[in-house]
Amino acid sequence: MALRLSTGLRDAMLGTGSFKTIMQNGIIRVFSGVQPTSADDAEAATVLLEITVSSGTFTAGTTTNGLNFDSPADGALAKSSSEVWSGVASASGTAGWFRFYANDMTTGASTTAARFDGSVSTSGAQLNMSSTAITSGATTTIDSFTVTMPAS
Repeated sequence: MALRLSTGLRDAMLGTGSFKTIMQNGIIRVFSGVQPTSADDAEAATVLLEITVSSGTFTAGTTTNGLNFDSPADGALAKSSSEVWSGVASASGTAGWFRFYANDMTTGASTTAARFDGSVSTSGAQLNMSSTAITSGATTTIDSFTVTMPAS
């Protein structure tokens, strides 16, 4: 399954922004349950984990512990090689999907917020983890994360 881009992210990319710039200093939330039909939909699931730089406290609207990407290569953006993407779980459960929020971290239903969703699994998903079993208080690290734009 492909990433689900919000209307706000698609509109921003078609305007004056690049994907990398729009999503700069963002944050990932990992949820239990079923992924919404659209990245415009509200998050109707339990937040298990927030991924930031080195499990640090994220502050929306600032660069504090926000996630970044390296320069694009061959139609893909990889997580910044200079950052450790990790988080301490706030709840226990089975990871089902994630949402990557732009730096403003607009939650809830929105057609203007820049964000994207994807599935979580141990293989074949947009976010592959060594285990989808999340335990409250345990740290999870994301070793690799790549967003690839489709070829023509």
